[in-house]
Amino acid sequence: MKITKLTTYIVPPRWCLLKIETDEGISGWGEPVLEGRALAVEAMVNELADYLIGKDPLLIEDHWNVLYRGGFYRGGGIHMSAIAGIDQALWDIKGKAAGLPVHALLGGKCRDKIKVYSWIGGDRPADVAQNARDVMARGFQAIKLNGCEEMQIIDSNAKIDAAVATIGTIRDAVGYDLGIGIDFHGRVQKPMAKVLAKELEQFRPMFLEEPVLSENSEALREIANHVSTPIAVGERLYSRWDFKKILQDGYVDIIQPDLSHAGGITECRKIASMAEAFDVALAPHCPLGPVALAACLQIDAVSHNAFIQEQSLGIHYNKSNDILDYLVNKDVFAYEDGFVKIPDGPGLGVEIDEDYVKDRAKVGHRWRNPIWRHEDGSIAEW
Repeated sequence: MKITKLTTYIVPPRWCLLKIETDEGISGWGEPVLEGRALAVEAMVNELADYLIGKDPLLIEDHWNVLYRGGFYRGGGIHMSAIAGIDQALWDIKGKAAGLPVHALLGGKCRDKIKVYSWIGGDRPADVAQNARDVMARGFQAIKLNGCEEMQIIDSNAKIDAAVATIGTIRDAVGYDLGIGIDFHGRVQKPMAKVLAKELEQFRPMFLEEPVLSENSEALREIANHVSTPIAVGERLYSRWDFKKILQDGYVDIIQPDLSHAGGITECRKIASMAEAFDVALAPHCPLGPVALAACLQIDAVSHNAFIQEQSLGIHYNKSNDILDYLVNKDVFAYEDGFVKIPDGPGLGVEIDEDYVKDRAKVGHRWRNPIWRHEDGSIAEW
C-alpha cells in the first residue's frame, strides 16, 4: 500500500481536516490544526506531504520520526500540529486496513467509557450558575469554566472577589457533587495565581488549569505548596520533551496534551505513559472537532491514568458548525450519565461526510482569538 495524496480542508468553525488517500482505496482522516493558526498548519502539512507521497502508510513510527527529526528545526505548535493530524490519519488507515479500532492496535482498551466534562463559559460570568444547572440536567457530572477575566501581574482585590463569587455561585446552585475544573487560561501570573488558588480552594475544585503560563512553570512550585487542589497543565506543550521538565519537577497532578497539537496518537501515547510513571493523571485537551475527539478517545482507551475527557459538543466556538455535523455516524460519541463510550469502529471509528466537508470548505474560516487589553491599555492574556 502506498500514500497517493494528502488533501486539507479548512472548515468552520475553526478546524482543519486532512484526508490521506492510498492506492488501495483506503483513506484516513486527521485534524491538523492550531486554533487561530489553521492556515499555517495547513501549509506545514503540505510541506511534510513531499516526503509522504509514495510511502507505505503503515510504517507510522518511522514516518513520525522522519517528519520530526528530518528537518533541522523542529517542535512548536505549527510543526507538531501538522504531524499530529498526519499521524491521526495514518492510524485511521492502519485500523481500517486491519478492520480494527486503533485502540486494539495499541494493545486493547482498558476501559469501555470515560467521563467527559462540558465547558460553560466564565469569561463574563453572569450566567454560569444557570449554565451549570443546564449541564447537570443533560447528565454531565463535571464542567469547566474560565476562572477569571483578564488580570494584571498585580491586580485588585475586586478581581479576586469576582472570581471567588463566580465559583461560589455555582456551588450554591448545584452543590458539591459536580466536578468543577477552573481554567486560569494563562491569564494570571504568579503573584495573583497563588492568591486565587488559595481563595478558590474552599470550593474543592476538580483541578486548576494553567494557573500560570507553561513557560513560567517554575512558579507551579509555590502554587502547589499553597493548596491541595490538583494542578493541570499541558495544552500548550507539544512533545514528550516539553512535558519532561514538568513531570520531573513534580508539581503537576494532571497533564492535558492535545491530540491535534502534541504529535498525535503516536506521541501522546508516549506522553501518557511518561505521566503514569510519575503518578500523574491524563485528561486530554480537546475543544476541537470530531477527528480530534475520536483520536483522544483511542488514547483514553489504552491509558490507565486517563480519568476525564474534554469535548466540544455545543460549546460557544461551534455556533456555525458542531462536531457531529461532519459525521455520517452521528451516534459514534454515545454520551450517557456523564460518560462517553469508546468507539469500536475500524480506525478512529468516525465516518466523515466528505461531501459536507467539501461544501463547508468553500466557506472556510479565518478564526482568531480575541485581543484583550487591560485598563491601562497594555495587552492582556486571553
